[in-house]
Formats: sequence, C-alpha cells, structure tokens
Amino acid sequence: MLGTKTRNPVVRLLSALSWGWLATAIATIAPAPSAVASESTTPFLRPPMVCPDDLESLTAGLLRDLPSYANRVARRTLGATPDDTDFGTVLLAGRAEFEPLPLETLAFEPVGNDAAQQVFFTTLERQYQDTEVIMLELYHWLFLVPTTDGWRLTLMFSRLAGAEQVTRPPTPPQESSDGITGQAVRLWLRDCRAGAVFPIEVEGPDITGR
Repeated sequence: MLGTKTRNPVVRLLSALSWGWLATAIATIAPAPSAVASESTTPFLRPPMVCPDDLESLTAGLLRDLPSYANRVARRTLGATPDDTDFGTVLLAGRAEFEPLPLETLAFEPVGNDAAQQVFFTTLERQYQDTEVIMLELYHWLFLVPTTDGWRLTLMFSRLAGAEQVTRPPTPPQESSDGITGQAVRLWLRDCRAGAVFPIEVEGPDITGR
C-alpha cells in the first residue's frame, strides 16, 4: 500500500492563504441577501407623485415646467402653423393670478363649462432678429376644468404686452389653445395626470419670475 506523503509546511500555509483569499473575494462579489433586498426597493430617480387637486399647487408645477415644455413643442412644430413662425425661446413663466373675470360682461366665446377655473400668467420670450435680440412678455388667460381623472385645458387666450412706448398698447387677446404655449399646457397636464412630472412640493430652481 502506498503511503501518504506529508506535505511541506510551507505548501500547506500557502494553500490555506489561497483558500482564504478566494473566500473573501467570493463574499465581496456576491452581496448578502439583505443588501440585494434593499437595492430592489431603491426608488426611481424621479419620486412618485400625484397630480394636485387644488388649482394653485397645480399652477405652481405648471409654471415651473412650462418653459421647457413650450420650447420642446416649438422645436417639433416650428413653422407648421402661421402663429408659430416667429416663436422664440421661453425663458420664464410666472406671476400667476386666480381672480376670475366676469365672463358675462366680455365679448369672448363661451367656455362651455361652469366649473372652469381661470388662471392668468405671463411668459418671457426671447427672439433673435437679423440685427438684434428682442425680449417679449406675453399675457395668458387660461381656462382649466376639473374632471374625474384630473385637470384639463378647455380654452386659452394670449396677448403680447405693450412696448415701452405709451402709444403702443398691448395687442388684443387671441385664442391660443392650439398654439405653442397651449400645446405645452396640454402636454404638461397629461403628464401630470399620469404622475410623470417631478413632484411639485420639491423645491427646484426659481423660474417663476417672482
């Protein structure tokens, strides 16, 4: 019968060290079950949100995101309709007001829903002309109506602010529901109803113009 050879002590030491290093490497690569479980519950980069029911919170979120929405719409549709041709870049949206105007005394088309809420806000737009850069301030009159699944746009009017010269008053209001800003409002409301906008209660950069 062949006898079992006794291994060199140095070889036994090196073998033990090698197995210890391998066990440490495996433990490092394979995380513990608790770590895997915690990673699976990590929230998405954008926290979940519920579109606000109250008009003021909704408007705060809308004005926060409206410049980026309007500029993306403009890049996709620039020149598609006559009122889009001279569209510039929206820099700011803000100055929200909620005091309604008495519609029965104004010569505007009916909104069609007594539950419609009026929102007034302004946007600051920059346009590049051949020899100069022009800054334009626009006034917007928005009609929003609450539905079973959230707020929707029913009508919108916009007008260009008057120039610095006193002899040049603001332009008459024009229906702008299908314009760049109107489309941007509709898209934002759609995303808000789907919970696909950043939570409104989280503070972001101050772009409200206040």
